[in-house]
Formats: sequence, C-alpha cells, structure tokens
Amino acid sequence: MQREAARTEAAQREAARVEAERRETQRQEAARVEAQEAAARREAALRAIGRQLDEEAAQRQAATASADPSRPLPPPWTLRRYRLFGRTDPNQDVILYAEAWERKIHLNMTFDMVREPAKQPHTNPVVKVAIRSDGSVESVTFVVSSGVAALDNAIQRVIDSQKPYRVFPPSLAREYDVIEIRRTWHFDTAIRLY
Repeated sequence: MQREAARTEAAQREAARVEAERRETQRQEAARVEAQEAAARREAALRAIGRQLDEEAAQRQAATASADPSRPLPPPWTLRRYRLFGRTDPNQDVILYAEAWERKIHLNMTFDMVREPAKQPHTNPVVKVAIRSDGSVESVTFVVSSGVAALDNAIQRVIDSQKPYRVFPPSLAREYDVIEIRRTWHFDTAIRLY
C-alpha cells in the first residue's frame, strides 16, 4: 500500500514537473513571438521614417534643381508679398505655412547652435524672414537685434541650416511670390518663436 501511494505521489510529481515545463516552454515561446512582433513593428516604423526622409530629400533636391541659377530673380519690388506679423491672420494658408516653418526650426535640433551665445545677457530679437515660393530665403532682417552679435549670427546660421524650406502650396503660390514671417525669438531650453 505504501509503495502504491509512493508510486502515485511520484507520478503526480512527475506530471506536475512535465506540466510546469510545458507551461514554461509556452511562456518562452509567447515571449519570443512578442519580441519578434515588437522588432517587426520597430523595423516598420524605421522604414516609414526612412521613406519620409527620402521623400523630403527628393523634394529639396527637386526644389534646388528647379531653381535655374542662370535665370535672374525678379526685382524685389515686383514680387507679390505677404507680411505676417503675428499668429492670427485671415489667411489660414499663410498661418499653416508659417507654423510649418516654425516647426522646422523647433524640431531640427537647432538649439545647440545658439546655446552658448544665448547665455549672454540679451534682448529677445525680432527677426523677419522673407521666404520665396520655391522655399529659398530672400532675406533675413533683424527688426530688433539681440544686442549680442554672436547670437544674431547664430540665429542667421539656424535659419540658413534649415534651407531650403517647403515650397508654397499651390493656393499660396498662386497669390504670393514671397511671405515675410516676423517672429520674436526666445531661448530657454529650446528656441521658441512668438
């Protein structure tokens, strides 16, 4: 009787061990499958980002290629201009274009260019950037200087580093040749345009 009970207990322990191994194997397999799926999702996201970067590079290249350097630009006084002084304007297309321009300045790690000069005492500069319909910059004008030449030069470098900007959407290009965007530049942990 004791032998029978011992055999039964041993068989139950063995069955429990086999069941525990089976569950552990299933858990490991599920974790492996989840890791593969997560890696596939990451890879798909990276491919999508790569495609977007390639498309943006192709657009910049097309804009650069379409600008015929042998063809002189029209004189500035004949161009159709739009001046944007604040964040509100009746022309929603101009607002959207200016916001996209600001995002490009904000999101492209440009703060490192102004970090050191911005530590000096300065006035928040007011800068007017005139952008042509092809995304090129016509001019950069300091309406109010920061009072620190190194900071003004760094702002100019930030603007130049992001060229060319987006070409005007057709609705804007039909109406304007140049959009002048006037913003106050503020520096804390990032570049902020107001």
